Amino acid sequence: MRIDELNAGERQLWNTFAQGGAVDVRDGSSAAEPGVRAEVITALLLGASTDPAPGDRPAIRLTGACITGRLNLRFAEIPVPIVLDECRFDEVPSLQGARIRELTLTGCALPGLAADTAQIDGRLVLTHCHLTGPLVLTRAQIHSDLDLRDTVITAPGAEAISAARLIAGGDVLCTNMAVQGAFRLSGAAISGEFDLEGASLSNPGGHALDAYHAQITEDFTFHPGFSAEGRIVLSGATVAAAIGFCGARLNNADDVALEAVDVSVARNFDLGQGLTVDGGIKLDGSRIGTQLSFRDATLRNPGGIALSLRLAQARETDLRTQQPIDGIVDASNAQLGTLYDTPDTWPGDLRLAETTYDALASPLTATERLDWLRRSTDGYLPQPYEQLAAAYQRLGHEDEARTVLLAKQRHRRAMLPLHTRVWGYIQDATVGYGYRPLRAGLWLMALLACGTLFFGAHPPAPLEAEKAPPFNAVFYTLDLLVPITAFGQEAAFAPRDTGQWLAYALTAAGWILATTVAAGISRAISRQ
Repeated sequence: MRIDELNAGERQLWNTFAQGGAVDVRDGSSAAEPGVRAEVITALLLGASTDPAPGDRPAIRLTGACITGRLNLRFAEIPVPIVLDECRFDEVPSLQGARIRELTLTGCALPGLAADTAQIDGRLVLTHCHLTGPLVLTRAQIHSDLDLRDTVITAPGAEAISAARLIAGGDVLCTNMAVQGAFRLSGAAISGEFDLEGASLSNPGGHALDAYHAQITEDFTFHPGFSAEGRIVLSGATVAAAIGFCGARLNNADDVALEAVDVSVARNFDLGQGLTVDGGIKLDGSRIGTQLSFRDATLRNPGGIALSLRLAQARETDLRTQQPIDGIVDASNAQLGTLYDTPDTWPGDLRLAETTYDALASPLTATERLDWLRRSTDGYLPQPYEQLAAAYQRLGHEDEARTVLLAKQRHRRAMLPLHTRVWGYIQDATVGYGYRPLRAGLWLMALLACGTLFFGAHPPAPLEAEKAPPFNAVFYTLDLLVPITAFGQEAAFAPRDTGQWLAYALTAAGWILATTVAAGISRAISRQ
């Protein structure tokens, strides 16, 4: 390229390149023309200008230019920084496989940017830019920050940002970024924080953000002001600090809005403080180092699963939402640690099959907690009752624990055949399935009084008068009630008529009491 073929703006850029001087080609700021050919920039970056003198620091620093043609730096070695401000490109710059010292674009308009497999030794900055086509960073390596703050990228129905397997040695800053189309970051490794505060992602019916198996060394932040239309996918991600969605707005109605299956978070996973979700949240199998919080969140997925915590693990779980969750909450097989909740925010359908928790921050009464358990539509399951009873026992509330276990037996009874249910009703009425042992004593005292009064007034005739001991109505009644003869009264006397029927009834009642008491004792021993 000959120097006499350059226009004024290109000549000024050519002459200042070796010293890294800034060129502003906007009207009134210089005598240069606003149009700069991409091939001129390419020639400079590939060494077409004179060699720099000692002490020179070559760089492209260009403001306000309309860059025509294709900036083609594919697989090139660019040892100098590129700084473009308020420039417009009429073709997509091609940086695939290039190695660049540093690239900074601020306030620029581009039809897209292709930088897959590129290596950036410093920062890659695209702030306040507007891209009308995809930003491609697949398998790119950025040794410092990726800065996309306040940038708008529009590629509806396509991948607006393709950054699968991206490696960033610093932060990924996406504050106030607006994206129409998918943001794909699957398999990325970020050695800093990933900040989406105030960002807006829109890909209705598809993935608004796909961070599948991403690895993030610091915080993964979506608050405050973040919004998304479409599914957010964090499944398999590893976050060495915390994830936060406070104040965010997720919308993927009638589908999953947040898919975070098998996510590993070292500290908090905060989905509260003003988060609003239309659609489901799926956290199955995720492991949270400290607290999983939905405090003051609003979750809506009518007729579907609003929150799935199957197999999730957390040291603390806060389910005190802003209002009752509209939809099913499935915490089957979850380990919730210390559980925080309140009756006025319990969901209508709560599934607790094999769910465990170390403590209930608000234990409430057994009657209130039983209403909590009965919200499940899974039918009779013994484990939720046993888990709740164990929580009361750890607090020393044995009576509340027995109330829960009695409710378990009553629920189980409703599932049994009719003849078995009858026996259950008898056990319930007599000794409360062994959880109300004093009830057996009251029945025994009542029957003893009844028999003593009757036989005291109508003593039975002795079988052998000369051998019979003196009749005692109290001990005779006890002999009838106790299955094992202890006082010799029953064998020595034979009641007649009404007394005989009463004796039969007392004997049958004694056997029933003895059997139910034995079942209760066996149940109590098995609990120990």
